[in-house]
Amino acid sequence: MTDIRNIVILTGAGVSAESGIDTFRADGGLWEQHRIEDVATPEGFARDPDLVLRFYEMRKEQIQTKLPNPAHQALARLEAEWDGNLLLVTQNIDDLHERGGSKSVLHMHGEALLALCSACEARSPWPGVMVERPPCPSCGAAALRPDVVWFGEMPYRMDEIYAALGACDLFVSIGTSGAVYPAAGFVREAKAHGAQTLELNLERSQGSGWFDETRLGPAGEIVPEWVDQMLGGSFT
Repeated sequence: MTDIRNIVILTGAGVSAESGIDTFRADGGLWEQHRIEDVATPEGFARDPDLVLRFYEMRKEQIQTKLPNPAHQALARLEAEWDGNLLLVTQNIDDLHERGGSKSVLHMHGEALLALCSACEARSPWPGVMVERPPCPSCGAAALRPDVVWFGEMPYRMDEIYAALGACDLFVSIGTSGAVYPAAGFVREAKAHGAQTLELNLERSQGSGWFDETRLGPAGEIVPEWVDQMLGGSFT
């Protein structure tokens, strides 16, 4: 494994789905009951903040009842035992990576269990409700919103992500659709800098053709298998 030292891993909804968290495309899930434009855009929040806040209260309640699955636990083990640099970037807004044992997680789309103050931009842990307009713990303004990146907003910490993609030896995408940018373009960014690329997914993503290799199956099965290979020195 001397040729691979720096790893960037991107995880998407397919990882959390195995823990029972609804994806955008889940039949009968929370997203199916609402238009994305109504609950996941700045315009929707401006139009009907109560609807958006109630929607995210449901998401928070769901997240807090779910448990990490073997994929989360395997990635935490890789982070702990890998003799090199590893950056875990997730599009998911839940905390299952952290509860699964991962220490360094970059939430590019924010975190459902945090509140963001629209007035002073302070972030606060907020497992409770916001719909009653509680004051911001930092400035006192009644301007809290979920600390979640909505459609039309810029994902967090993109400079860090692109720097890591430019320096990585291996880029791995797990459980993503390949349909949402900028994350969908990470594989091309990594390849442009000479990295090996691997897709682990339930089915081929929209950008599957950009990867050097694709392995299909449930994340809870194929991620631990891949981690075993990495730590055993048998991945090529």
